[in-house]
Amino acid sequence: MASTIYIMEAANLYCGDHDPANSKHLTLEELKLPDLQEVLVDHQPGGGKVGVEFAVGVEKLEPTFNLKGWDPVLLRQFGLGSRERRVFTAYGVVRDKRSGRAIEAKAVMEGRLSRIAPAAFQRGEAMSHEYSINEVLHYEVHFDGAEEMYWDFFTNTFRLGGVDPDPEFNNILRIGNAG
Repeated sequence: MASTIYIMEAANLYCGDHDPANSKHLTLEELKLPDLQEVLVDHQPGGGKVGVEFAVGVEKLEPTFNLKGWDPVLLRQFGLGSRERRVFTAYGVVRDKRSGRAIEAKAVMEGRLSRIAPAAFQRGEAMSHEYSINEVLHYEVHFDGAEEMYWDFFTNTFRLGGVDPDPEFNNILRIGNAG
């Protein structure tokens, strides 16, 4: 397959279900999917000359987004006012720069709206708010209709490209994998 470049051109975020009232396409300024970062532990072997680090898991996921203006509906979904997790679904228009074809990128995140940080008000400028989604217990990424990443806390399911990279893990621990 010939090399290409994929460029994100536009994004939308649904905060909750796909009710058109939950679409943030008119106010979305910035969307940041969670960093994917392994947890590493250092090991200094007593008889070794060089230390190493071992991967032992993945850091918690924390997506963020910025919206222009005020959003009273999201304010009511904040933290202690709502103990339930919500589904946040992000859609992106990604352009294949070789062919010109528009491709759908989609991320589904289930978590709690745990941070709302208002920007400073400046006369003559539209105030915005930065939001953080924490307690993320489900995350999936799709590109051009294909599952690229899937993780679910409760079923302990993890897949990359639709494949579990470590199928023995849940089998050894006798964890039923409902994913």
